[in-house]
Amino acid sequence: MTVCVVGSGGREHALARVLARSDDVVVAPGNPGMPSSPGDGGPAHPIRTTPAPPEALEADRFVIGPEAPLVDGLADRLRAAGRRVVGPGAEGARLEGSKAFMKEVLAESGVPTARFGTFDRLEPAREFLRTLPGPWVVKTDGLAAGKGVTVAGTIEEAEADLAAKLSGAAFGDAGRRVVVEEGLAGPECSLLVLCDGRRVAPLAPAQDFKRVGDGDTGPNTGGMGAYSPVPDVDAGLVDELVETAVTPLVATLRRRGIDYRGVLYAGLMLTGDGAKVLEYNVRFGDPEAQVVLPRLASDPVELLVAVAEGRLGSVADRVRFAPDPAVCVVLAAAGYPGSPRTGDPIGGLAPDGQPATAVPGVTVYHAATRRSGDGRFTTDGGRVLGVSALGPDLGEARRRAYRASGSITWEGRQLRLDIAEAAAGGAGSGGATAARSGATR
Repeated sequence: MTVCVVGSGGREHALARVLARSDDVVVAPGNPGMPSSPGDGGPAHPIRTTPAPPEALEADRFVIGPEAPLVDGLADRLRAAGRRVVGPGAEGARLEGSKAFMKEVLAESGVPTARFGTFDRLEPAREFLRTLPGPWVVKTDGLAAGKGVTVAGTIEEAEADLAAKLSGAAFGDAGRRVVVEEGLAGPECSLLVLCDGRRVAPLAPAQDFKRVGDGDTGPNTGGMGAYSPVPDVDAGLVDELVETAVTPLVATLRRRGIDYRGVLYAGLMLTGDGAKVLEYNVRFGDPEAQVVLPRLASDPVELLVAVAEGRLGSVADRVRFAPDPAVCVVLAAAGYPGSPRTGDPIGGLAPDGQPATAVPGVTVYHAATRRSGDGRFTTDGGRVLGVSALGPDLGEARRRAYRASGSITWEGRQLRLDIAEAAAGGAGSGGATAARSGATR
């Protein structure tokens, strides 16, 4: 039996590796860093890639990684062909495909969220913006690869962003409708939940880092790193978050006739007034998948097949995670997130050896790499690699991730040096110092 993972990024690499513990895996289209066999240090089963479209493959089980094919209805087409699929159909995927739709469903479900308004004209948006206290949040309604959210510190910055988005200058048609909302304060938490249309089963919580620079500075990105578990989010709080932010939503989707079978990602802000939903995504988060999935101690194929077949209740009590924390540091290309440069040769990967993976507990997930004619890897996008490490405690996991990151270099390489720093109490800072030395090679 073969599982097909649809996608080409770091999240799909993490999915392929965890699923290959139990079954053969093919990734469509994948990337050059993904293929592995049991004999070369990979998981128990082989991972291969193919340029063939998913609909043309003989795999009987599919896990769809990115949001774009879900919004485009790939899960619907595969199910119509009799395949078992982890991923919502196009109607369910609107939770991520349209932030306006997401807010509408939030309101119907009674799920707490920020005060907001939806606009397609500039002047009404400006008027609403001026009724809110700062900071001000402006989001594209459509998909923007994780870069369509602006958190503005001044009203002038917020108004300029509104004008750029609504004119189409910033994100084309994806930004011609916007959601404007009040900024919220508090720690963030990413909660991934399996859902079979009726029942839900939470996975381990994580925290990600969206801004490009240390100290949460600079523009938003798809994510510059993550860690799991989150020290202040225990099992009791996870149950509360599910009851507040997930169960009412799933009930609303069912009332609307939407059979949601897949992963639901709730991005939460833990404010002084309780948890509030910032966003829903309709797939595994990236880079959250790179810290949650390596900790999964359960049979991943069994869990995801149960999701696809609508029988999650039969296996929900088997969801288990290893106690070892995980930290992921994203290595990004020069110019990211604005205009990432491609084609830079990467040092520290095959065929020159891979010192990063010689560090205990480390896995390097490829997100945007290409092989040149001499077999070496080059950069091929914005977020190039995710360096993830497991450790006996968060500080050691962090130290390992940064130590390994320091051995991978290219011209203009970017990384944040404060991933999990506060949660680890500063532990592992030596590794971050080592990683800094290679940041511009």
